[in-house]
Amino acid sequence: MSIGLNDSPAPQGVARAFWASFALASVVFHIGLVFSGLVPNLISRPVHLIFVLPWVLIWGRQGAALWSGVALCAVGVAAAAWVALSHDALADQYGFLEGEAQVWIAAALIGVVLEAARRAIGWPLPLVALTALLYGLFGQHIPGRFGHSGTPVESFLGTLTIAEGGLWGTLTAVSVNVVAIFVIFGAVLNAGEAGQGFMNLASAAAGRLRGGAAKVSVLSSALFGSISGSASANVASTGAITLPAMEGLGYPKRIAAAVEAVASSGGQIMPPLMGAGAFVMVELTGVPYTGIMAAAALPALLYFWAVWIGIDGYARRFDLRGLAKEDRPEVRAVLVTSAFFLVPFGVLLWGMFGLRVTPQYAACLAIMVSAVLLLTGADLRVDLTRAVARVETALMAAGRQVALIGSIIFCASLVIGVLGVTGLGVKITSLILSVSGGMLWPSLLLTAFACLVLGMEVPTTAAYVICVSVAGPALIELGLEPLQAHLFVFWYALLSTITPPVCGAVFIASGMIGENWLRVAITAMALGVGLYLIPLGMVANPDVIGLATGIGPAILAALKIGLGLALISWALVRKKAAPLRGAALALGLGAILWPL
Repeated sequence: MSIGLNDSPAPQGVARAFWASFALASVVFHIGLVFSGLVPNLISRPVHLIFVLPWVLIWGRQGAALWSGVALCAVGVAAAAWVALSHDALADQYGFLEGEAQVWIAAALIGVVLEAARRAIGWPLPLVALTALLYGLFGQHIPGRFGHSGTPVESFLGTLTIAEGGLWGTLTAVSVNVVAIFVIFGAVLNAGEAGQGFMNLASAAAGRLRGGAAKVSVLSSALFGSISGSASANVASTGAITLPAMEGLGYPKRIAAAVEAVASSGGQIMPPLMGAGAFVMVELTGVPYTGIMAAAALPALLYFWAVWIGIDGYARRFDLRGLAKEDRPEVRAVLVTSAFFLVPFGVLLWGMFGLRVTPQYAACLAIMVSAVLLLTGADLRVDLTRAVARVETALMAAGRQVALIGSIIFCASLVIGVLGVTGLGVKITSLILSVSGGMLWPSLLLTAFACLVLGMEVPTTAAYVICVSVAGPALIELGLEPLQAHLFVFWYALLSTITPPVCGAVFIASGMIGENWLRVAITAMALGVGLYLIPLGMVANPDVIGLATGIGPAILAALKIGLGLALISWALVRKKAAPLRGAALALGLGAILWPL
């Protein structure tokens, strides 16, 4: 699904100065947390909410929506400020609200968070959270195993609002301490020449090949998606360049749009950002960030490999040519613009693996380098006027994207909080085990279906968090390693980006090029077949996510899965004899699902 804050034109004058200053304050606050040592959680996390609410409730609103947003924002900011200012006293209450006034403050805070999420991403996730809250309040009246013993309102709401079991829990910690930093890093990179650098490098590497324009889309989307972490943002940015290029070279519209949708969806599984999923996974699994990156790397490369093979098949079938020499960038332009993302990425990796500092500290170093690079451009001239404009663009983008992700995380935190208070997660886990008969593969298919359904209505990270909270324990109990289970769920939470009936990346790409979305979706599913099969391959061949512990077995497993994906992609795309394609499908599935 497509998500984003209100895209009204940027304000001017005093309003513009206010929002730029507010964005600067947000960036300074989040970067400051990395260097300031230990700040109490009941201060940093409520302040994070204070920086989220104005962007979601007020930015770009007009009329009644503006004034209601101002009122709601005032209530939410006041309640969050009360929690931060009273953190010492509230810590002594151990999650139990004292007095009617505190109950009303807690209820108002939850209500504002739900409305903020609704305005940011629509109804589905807030409705899930509201249903969970109603279950927590009234679930004691449900007969049978899915009821609960009941929790006093003061304790239930208090756990969610003044303790670290709901709004201020581990998910929010990830958002405020890590995700925000990498979002700022991506915003600073994109404000400069990095985006053009991605396109130039991709064009130089793949533009001359058969189906070159489509392969440029794959490479540029993989590079851009590694920092954007959003399929929708990826389609809108790289698609603005690649879609016209493909159409101009005679590519069928359905193929051009499907290529962009599938390639852009891969950004959420491509390290380092992974749509904030990597950082949530760190918190939920206890695996270091570098371990998550190592585990996710080969499956992500396999995904793009399958897309590449599919594109090559379509290129042969439709005789799709590469980019003309005059349309490919010169070597100098490639070298210069590539430096604008290679240098910051190099600093990021040097910080994590050379200095061995935390990912967020390394990202801060990379942000500083990226900010310096805003002073110049592809022309290598220092232009202060241009630099100021770029800094403003980076600040505004960072403030808005931090707020968007924050609104999702806060709402999802309510769901996770209720699961913990009521024990509902344990009950759903036992249901999965009983329905599947205690067998792993039926449980995997049930979990995949649940991820697909939930992912149709809520963003990938939220779908992943909710699904892994209820299905993860069952998969682990049936023999999967925790990281294996989390990656399986995360990949399948992404299915809805290209799978009908709700396929956000497909909707955007088909709208941009003017093609029927269902035709695009069918083509995208064939190109993106790796999204459906690689998670199963990770279960059958766990070595493929073990790059950090055994390079040899990991490469061998990746080669085997890669061969299977190539056969299946070939069979789905090429118009050859049915028996030959059937044999390729069977061999491909065997290579992916048969363990070494």
